[in-house]
Amino acid sequence: QVQLVESGGGLVQSGGSLRLDCAASGRTFSSSAMGWFRQAPGKEREIVSAINWNGGSTYHPDSVKGRFTISRDNVKSTVYLQMNTLKPEDTAVYYCALRGGMNLRMQTWEYDTWGQGTQVTVSS
Repeated sequence: QVQLVESGGGLVQSGGSLRLDCAASGRTFSSSAMGWFRQAPGKEREIVSAINWNGGSTYHPDSVKGRFTISRDNVKSTVYLQMNTLKPEDTAVYYCALRGGMNLRMQTWEYDTWGQGTQVTVSS
């Protein structure tokens, strides 16, 4: 059984930064790709970042490219999302997800385990 716990969300002003942490328990983390997703009220859940099993490959959509950076520490079984130059449109609940495979993926249905989410609110 794998469990994911996000932390690091909060309230920041436009232009500010946050780092989200996702701590994983279970034996599959070190061989699993990870993703960060977000969901705002009334909107579908969307990917904001993904990383393969060893951190050698990452993905960010255009909406966050250049502002968000995903990284992982397989010794600590933790994945991070560094968010810089935050905008009000980044406001959402952010979820960490694990897919149980080594290659990164971009769709919600390709992930097996989800954290509880952490709220990120960016004020104007």
